[in-house]
Order: sequence, then C-alpha cells, then structure tokens
Amino acid sequence: MKMNEALSALGALAQETRLEAFRTLIRAGQSGLPAGDIAQRLGVGPTVMSFHLTELSRAGLIGSRREGRSIIYTASFARIGALLDYLIEDCCLGACGTRATNPKESCCEADAR
Repeated sequence: MKMNEALSALGALAQETRLEAFRTLIRAGQSGLPAGDIAQRLGVGPTVMSFHLTELSRAGLIGSRREGRSIIYTASFARIGALLDYLIEDCCLGACGTRATNPKESCCEADAR
C-alpha cells in the first residue's frame, strides 16, 4: 500500500458515521448488508448513508454486489489487511515482520508477555 492510499483510507474512517458503518460491515462479514439495513442500524437516512458508503467505497474499504434489486455492501478485508500491514510495516525496525508474515505474533516485547 502506498502512503496516499493509506491516507485516503484513514481519512474515510475519520468520520463517526462512516466509522460506524465500516464497523457494522466488519461484523456482518462476507455476507454483507444492504444500505437500508446499515442506515437503519445507525439511525441515519438513506441519502446520508449513500454519501458515506460512497466515501468508504472510494477509499477501497468496502465493495458492493447486486443481489436482485438490492445492493449488498461488504468490507474489503484484503484492503483492511493491507492498511494494517502498512501501519505496522516498520514496527521494531522491521525485525518482527508484518502482520501478513506473523499474524498471531505481537511485534512489541511488552505485548508478547
């Protein structure tokens, strides 16, 4: 991931409704949710939800697919992993590898205890 992509993703998450929508989609897993369900869970209108989903989509954090008359939104788990890897890439001067190479290991000695 490049810095501008990380900035775009982090910027998209730096807003309360978008962060909550994103977390809702994370919890939904690969099944995803229609926009109306997300809006209802967050207590926002459909126009507002559409705006926020568009921003998350532009940042590459979510994707969508059509099922019948509905559009189902899902979190882009690969993109989330890439963002996390980017953020910890140089942790401990790169001595411990990234999340991709050591997904269950902590890179910080204090966390390993």
